[in-house]
Amino acid sequence: MASKHASDEKSIEKSFKFLVYSRAFRSIGIIYMTLAMPLYLAVLGVSLLDIGFVVAGMMAFMVVETLLLGAMGDRYGFRHALRIAELFPLAGALAIFLSTNIYVIIIAIIIAGIGGTAGGMRGGFSPGMTALIATNYPDEKARVRRYGLLNAVGSAASVFGALLITLHGYLSGYIGFAAAFRSLFLIAAFLMLLSFISLLFVKESERPKKTTKVMKRSSLKYISKIIVVNSFSGVGLGLALPLLPLWLELMYHANTFQIGTLFGASYILTAIGSYAASKLSYKYDALNVASITRGLNGALLIAMALSPFFLLAGIIYSLRALNAGFGSSNRNAVNVRGIDREDFGTASSVQGVATRVSQFSSAASGYLMDVSLPIPLEIGGAFQMVSGLLYKYILKGSKPSK
Repeated sequence: MASKHASDEKSIEKSFKFLVYSRAFRSIGIIYMTLAMPLYLAVLGVSLLDIGFVVAGMMAFMVVETLLLGAMGDRYGFRHALRIAELFPLAGALAIFLSTNIYVIIIAIIIAGIGGTAGGMRGGFSPGMTALIATNYPDEKARVRRYGLLNAVGSAASVFGALLITLHGYLSGYIGFAAAFRSLFLIAAFLMLLSFISLLFVKESERPKKTTKVMKRSSLKYISKIIVVNSFSGVGLGLALPLLPLWLELMYHANTFQIGTLFGASYILTAIGSYAASKLSYKYDALNVASITRGLNGALLIAMALSPFFLLAGIIYSLRALNAGFGSSNRNAVNVRGIDREDFGTASSVQGVATRVSQFSSAASGYLMDVSLPIPLEIGGAFQMVSGLLYKYILKGSKPSK
């Protein structure tokens, strides 16, 4: 029996590299699509307010997707949930490439989950990801290391997604502004296909049998705390980040080359922060790191909103990316601390749903940008600072699950 357990652990560890490959391919494709989405819609004549509503529609679709795939993962395996989740952005990217109809494009954006934050870790996670790592690695320090490595690889790969945005400026001189966006969506679709293929080789440890219809009371009690904390952050992210590429264009008259370069630099720093987290996990308490880094994320957003120059705003955003990379792996580990092993999928999905629902604030982002460009980042930063304070206060005393 012990020999079989050791063999399973070896098989899981050996297959981890395919998860890394998947997150690299996914990050390139998703980051391009996320950065291009508001810019492409603006080129097609969609108003700021309507772009905000498109992002909110995407969040609504992802709420349903996340809940269903999380519950499915608890019963049938998180690797299966990951594979299904990959098919939506693949189909969406193909539809955007093939169609010039604005309504088809908007529907494709919604089902693909194209939107939300364009940070370096955006492509690293999809429904079932957090639960898979928590299931395969019971020790919290090991979880932080795996999350950190995946974040680092995903963030480093995201640089190439940003490079696709810079490539747009070159292509547009030959085939037109809108056509250049569409052509690059085909590359994104191919990358999502490679990610899906990589996931076919990912292994998963045996899960305990599900004994409840939804989840245990202890798991529900813990995630209710996480939901309160993350809802504040979600409101802030929804206000500040989904339209950030377009915000940079309007605030500083930045072009696609400058925007792509800025995000590319930030992804490199996110990768460095994530790698540092994976190496230093044994030195720090994950809860302390989660609290401090989230509060600092908010403060840096406010500082960025007040910047009069594109270069200074880019430096501040890059510092925020470094800080986010270091903090995210610790937050992922803290978020599953008090959850029973049989509830990882449902519980992590409910957490994700709460964050997505709170990011419906993105519908107000376009309106606030119309009122005053700095306001979305200022208010969003304030919400994130509150979330950082609540992390330590509400979750104090929580112990890692085994």
